[in-house]
Parts: sequence; C-alpha cells; structure tokens
Amino acid sequence: MKLSETGQTDGSVRWRLLLASATMLFVELALIRWAGANVVHLSYFSNFILLGSFLGIGLGFLIPAARGQWLKRWAPIPLALLVVLVREYPVQVRQGSSQVIYFTSVETTGLPEWVTLPAIFLLTAVIMTAIGKITADFFRRLPALDAYRYDLLGSLTGSVSFALLSWLRAPSLVWGVLAAAALLILGGRRNTLRYGIPLTAMVAALFAETTTAGISWSPYYKIQLFHPSISVNGIPHQSIAPLPALLQENSFYRQAYDRTPHNPHQRVLVIGAGNGNDVAVALAQGAERVDAVEIDPRLQQIGAQLHPAKPYDDPRVHVHIDDGRAFLQRTDTTYDLVVLALPDSLTLVAGASNLRLESYLFTRQAFEAARDHLAPHGAFVMYNYYRKSWLVDRFAGTLDDIYGHAPCMTTFGQNAAVLVAGMTRADQSCEQIWQPSGAVPAAASDDHPFPYLLHRNIPTLYLGVLGAILGVTLLSVRLTGVRIRSTLRYTDMFLLGAAFLLLETKNVINFALYFGTTWLVNALVFIGVLLAVLAGVEVRRRLRRVNQLLLQLLLFATLAVAWLVPAHAVLALPFAARLAAAIALAFAPIFCANLIFSDRLALAPDPTSAFGANLLGALTGGALEYLALVTGYQALLLVVALLYLGACVAMRFAGRAATPVPDDTAALHH
Repeated sequence: MKLSETGQTDGSVRWRLLLASATMLFVELALIRWAGANVVHLSYFSNFILLGSFLGIGLGFLIPAARGQWLKRWAPIPLALLVVLVREYPVQVRQGSSQVIYFTSVETTGLPEWVTLPAIFLLTAVIMTAIGKITADFFRRLPALDAYRYDLLGSLTGSVSFALLSWLRAPSLVWGVLAAAALLILGGRRNTLRYGIPLTAMVAALFAETTTAGISWSPYYKIQLFHPSISVNGIPHQSIAPLPALLQENSFYRQAYDRTPHNPHQRVLVIGAGNGNDVAVALAQGAERVDAVEIDPRLQQIGAQLHPAKPYDDPRVHVHIDDGRAFLQRTDTTYDLVVLALPDSLTLVAGASNLRLESYLFTRQAFEAARDHLAPHGAFVMYNYYRKSWLVDRFAGTLDDIYGHAPCMTTFGQNAAVLVAGMTRADQSCEQIWQPSGAVPAAASDDHPFPYLLHRNIPTLYLGVLGAILGVTLLSVRLTGVRIRSTLRYTDMFLLGAAFLLLETKNVINFALYFGTTWLVNALVFIGVLLAVLAGVEVRRRLRRVNQLLLQLLLFATLAVAWLVPAHAVLALPFAARLAAAIALAFAPIFCANLIFSDRLALAPDPTSAFGANLLGALTGGALEYLALVTGYQALLLVVALLYLGACVAMRFAGRAATPVPDDTAALHH
C-alpha cells in the first residue's frame, strides 16, 4: 500500500479528495439556492454566486502547496459569517433598472446592486477559496488523471446529493448539517474546535430559519405561508382567494370567460395553476375538464390543502407538475381555452444567468404552440401585473401577428392587463382592443428568450456588476500571491475552461427548451455533463497516447453539427427521438473537449495550477454568457468554437510535449 508524502495511503487521499470535491460542489449549489432565497433580487443574479465559486475554487488550486494553510484552518468562518449575516440582517437590493424587469411587489431598501452583489460575490469567493485549497492539497498528492477522476466523482456525488435533497424538499437546516459534517471530517481532529464553533453558529442560524412558522422549501423557492398569502424568496407571490371574490365583476380571473361569451369553455388548460384560483374559476364556469399545469409541487400542494373551493379535489381536474412549455410539446389534447395565469417565477434556471423558469412560455414559438392546441373557435388568454406598457405591447403585438387580429385588452390600474385572443375575431368580445402605446418591441424567440429585456443589449446594471467582479478577480489574484507569469503557460487551459462553461450553459438552455425548465431536467443535465466528462477521463486513462489533431477535428465537427441543427427540428421529433438527438448534440462536443483537456492535464508539469487556470477560465465563460442578451443563444456556439480554436493554437506554444512526471506516466499506463 503506497504512502503519500504526508504518510496517508493513496486510498485515503482518494476518498478525502472525493469528499472534498463533493463538499465543494454541494456548498456551491446550496449557496446559490439559499442566497437566492434570502437576498431579494439575488434570484435574478444567481450566476454571480456561480462566478464567485469559480473564482474561489480557481484561486484555491492556484495557491502553492506551501502557502495559504491558514485558509484551511479557518475555512468555516466565512461560510458561517455569510449565513449568519444574511439571516440576521436580510440584504434587500434596490431595483432601479429601466432596461430589464424584475417582478417584485415590495419596496426594497439597501445598498445599490453594484455594491451589494460584489460584496456577496467576494464573500462567496473566500468561502470557496478555502474549500478549494483543501481540495487542491489532496488533488496534488495524486497523479493528474487519477486526481481529476476522483474530483469528478466527488462533483457527481455532490450534485446527486443536492438533487436528492431538492426532490425530498429538505429544508436549509439539512443542507447546513451535511455541509458541516463534511467540513468537520475534512478539518481533522486538530481543527475540531476551530471548525466546530463557527459551524455550530451556522447550523443554529439555519435551525432558526427552518423552525420559523410557515416556512417550507420547494425545489425552486423558500416558501412562507401567511394564510391566505404565499411569499416566495421573501416576495409576496400568490394569494388564496375564496370563489366569490374570484368571480367578482372587477376580477381579472373572469376576463377569460367574459371576453369569450360564445366559447363553450368545456376543456380548459391552465398554465401556472399555482394554489388553484384559476382552476376554481374554470370549474365555476362549467369546465368539463381542466388540465392544471404547475411547475412547483409545493405551491400546488398548499392549494390542495388550503383553498376553500377545493378545486384540486374535483375529479374534472387533472394536475400536471411540469413546465408549461414542455406540457404543450407533449400533449395532443385540444382546448377551448388556454390560460397563462400569472406565470412569473421570480427565479432563474440554475446555470443560466438570464433564463427564468417561465421565459420559454413567452416566446413567439410558445404562443404558436398554444394556438396549435386550440379548438376551431378556441381562445388564448394571458394576464399578469406586467408593470411596463412596452411589455404588454410586446406580447399583444406577438398575438396580433400570430392570430391575424388585435387581441382584447383589459387593464386594471397601471400594472395589470388581460389579453384575450380568439382563433378568429368573432371568437373574442372586446370592450377595448389593444392599441400600441408606442413602438412595438420585437417578439421574444426561442433563441432569444428574454421577454423582460426591452432591447438587444447588455443592461448597464449587468455591465457594472461584471466590471466589479473583474476588478475583484484581479485584486484577489494579486492578494493571494498567485504568480500570473507562471499561469500564462496554461493559457490553453484557461481558454478550455471558458469554452467548456459556455458549452455547458448552452446545453442547459437547450434541455430547458426541449424538456422544460424543471429542477429535475436541470439536475439531469448537470449530472449528464459530469458523466460525459468522466467518460472522457476514463477513455484517456486507458490510452497510451491520443491523436490531438484528430480529437480537435472531431470537436469542431460536433460543434458544427450542433450549430447546423435548428432547435425547431429537434422540438418536432417524438419524445424518444428528441431525447436521443438532444443527448447526442449536447454531449458529443463535451466528450471530445474533455479528452483534449484530460490529455493536456496529464502532461502538465503542474497539474494543480493547470486545473486552477481552467477554473478561472470558467469564470470568464460565465461572464461571456451575457453576450446571449445581444446575440441569442445559438451564436454562443460560435464563441465556443473561437475559444476552442484559441486553446488549440495556445497548446502549440505551451510545450505540450513536456515530459510528464513518473507517477502520471504510471497512471496513463495503468
């Protein structure tokens, strides 16, 4: 049994590396969920937590082995500090942007976004630097590919664990206890007291949160019930109303039926069924069948338990816990009425900086899919507190184009509007027909699914925060003593990291479109990416040598295929064929890219620093994702191809033929 330099067996180092890597990813995912639930509007900036994590982990790997040991000794303190501060002094961020809409019905206070968000970003980076340093010190004790293999297995373990907890709707206390237990094991006996005190404080803060009356967790939100109101992530979101109130003459719940008097309303689809208000109204209007689609199982459960009309107990109601767009793509049913009922999610799809859970419901292609499910004299209805006249114009203008006539529009105050579009003009009865208030913004599309963004640009809010992140990154690199010159030889690894993150994001986006924005689809994509990467490592470990030129040609060929195959062609396929096509298009480039990466890592003179440079590259890729606001998501593949091309060129100047260390050679021939 081989001993490492510290006296530990290779087997001991491997399982500790696996645990450290699992803890690293678990804490990252938990911070994204928990911070977004407790910091108003951070739900819309969850990517900044991800970027902070990449910065921290990258720095942890780049810090030399002999330095930064104090980070390991005090690793739990910044984590406990963040949790306690946010719990005791909730951070509320002013929303002052006129370029992009955030659905918030409370007046928030606090420092501007460009101050608060980088501060949270910095604290996240410190947390992940400490955990990254722990992981890196185990990583460098093993041959490169062996270490990378166990790092990936740990990442897979952390991802699956958090997905399982989401499925179980476990509260934040469970996340904290698991993270604390893992850190205590990693800290060792010498650090039991030093780790135990801050971790106890963290768990106590999460215990206080979990035991607060009315608090529960869904896979998407922290939900707090103030019967009859429901708040999610600290924002009032829904209200359970008795049926007489819903049917009042001034209620917008009635407008779908008042504006379609000749419609039989026998078959009704409600997307965004929530606690059941719209379902109760549909039943009261005589519906014989109601398909109630709701993405969040906890919100539907609350309605089933507490709604006074008991709509979910009615045998005419069929509940579908699913993404609305995905349901439209799967069902063959036709409806007299399709209702988009207040679907504003208040959160982003994990791993996608600007895609919200409901974004694909509001594209031109989604409106066309809804029309295709209408009976000959059916009608499509949508309503919400839209807040901006240009947003109403965007949606109404899109309906005008699709149906060939302007929809009915009923307004309630300055914020709320109801749009009703019949299959023909005779299928709608309007008191007021929509007329544009100004220039009508272009429709959102599946390639550019940003309905709440007025123009194709990157809002100054985002640019400012990304600029601050860049400044924090450069300062952090200097303060941690990382030698920039020593990392320049890993420019190719940096570019590989940036390209990979963009490629992963593109896959998250594609799967959200093809199969829905549910947490399960999202979790399966991340797990699938890790498995594809792991497959690349396993293949590389069994090869004596690889043909880099052939791999690079295969990579660009798979990217070209992904570029040439349009999304609508995949969407048109039956489910099984769509799944097969999506997997092939998504994971073939990842597999090829990771074979290239694994080969480069195996031959790197300093694999740990190479891996750190790769993680900093991922941070850059996360920032480049915002280009999609201008170009759309498909064009990101061109950026990915350019980054991979740059990496291939850089490899020729990086001395790729450097002789690997003996242990690496042994690992490659194992």
